Formats: sequence, C-alpha cells, structure tokens
Amino acid sequence: MNNRKLEIACFNLESALIAQQGGADRIELCDDFSCGGITPNYGTFETARKLIHIDLFVMIRPRGGNFIYSNDEFEQMKMDILHFKKMNANGFVFGVLNEDGSINVNQNIELVELAKPMPCSFHRAFDVSKDLEKNLEDVIECGFKTILTSGFTKSAIEGMEQLIELVKRSKGRVLIMPGGGVRSSNLELLKSKVPTSYYHSSAIVKDDIADLEEVKLLKEKLS
Repeated sequence: MNNRKLEIACFNLESALIAQQGGADRIELCDDFSCGGITPNYGTFETARKLIHIDLFVMIRPRGGNFIYSNDEFEQMKMDILHFKKMNANGFVFGVLNEDGSINVNQNIELVELAKPMPCSFHRAFDVSKDLEKNLEDVIECGFKTILTSGFTKSAIEGMEQLIELVKRSKGRVLIMPGGGVRSSNLELLKSKVPTSYYHSSAIVKDDIADLEEVKLLKEKLS
C-alpha cells in the first residue's frame, strides 16, 4: 500500500513542533500524558495553530479515567468542539461509551454532527469492549472516519490479528489506524501485516516529549 501516513500523539506544544519537524503528517494534540490524554487548553492550541502547518486533530476528553460522561461533562465536550472549530482545528478525537463498555451511539452521533465538516476519529475507548463486530458497526454508524485501536490489547503488535480482522471487516467504510506501543522498531512488522494508510505513535522515548529521531525513523519506515 502506497502513501502510508504518520500521526503523532502530542501531549504538549514542544512535542507538536518536534512532530512537524520530523515529518509527521498529522498531530493529535492533547494534554496529560499520565492519563493517556485529555482535552488540551485553548491557549496551547491557539499557539500550536499559529506554528503548526500540518493537520491538527484535537482530543476531546474532559478528564482521565473511563469514557462514560455525566451530562455536564458531555456539555463541556460539545462546547469544546465548537470552540476548537472556530480556532481552525482540522479534526477531532473522542469516544463515548455506555456503562457496559459498548459504544454510546446517540451521544457520539451528536458530537460527530457538531464537528462537521471536520472529520472525527474514535480513540482507544474502542478497545474497552471486546465485541469487535458490534463496535465496528456502531462506530461506522456514528459517522467516524477513523478508529484508533490496538486491537483490544495493550499494544498494536499484540493485537495484530484483530487489527487485520478489523481492516477486513471495515471494507473501506472507516480507516483502521493501529496505535499503542507503535515504534520504529516494530513498525515494519506492523505495516507488513496490517494493510492500512495511517499509523499512530507518540514517538516518546522518555518523559512525555516526542523524540525527533524517533519521528524521523517512523516516517522513514513508512516510506
């Protein structure tokens, strides 16, 4: 498959600038590495938008922890989407679940509709429930363009068989983007097994800052 692309999850402005310098195709901007990412503050995004010329997707997640949100939290997510749209975000990353771990179709549809015409990615909340077929169909029904997933395991390498199955079942209706422990050391194996066009990594070697050489290596392995 030609034209494979790289998305870098950036938990701060410094990482976003490094990702751009290293040749990333897209940035997922968020805050708080320790909990896997939450909505970035408006000031960080405003500065990033002035300095970043590649696509900037924004994480919409009001807190760490589970992906079941109160009415107030859901209202905050809606307000954040509207605000970041005005600030010229290129897309959004979120995922709302029901208490049993299934996809909350109604709430996700509401957020996807609010985000239009910007595309939305369903993040790794997808991996909470292990019902591969139902999760996939529900997310497609919601109107997401991309699913970020490790294949229901801790890492994309461990979940390769499920990722292969997701790509097969999606039939091009949604893009399956492997993420979770993706590094330059395992990307060649992953891309040889999982035929998709976007791969996701934080490119973090230590602390919470993306590593420039790692970004460059990841991009090189995809070329």
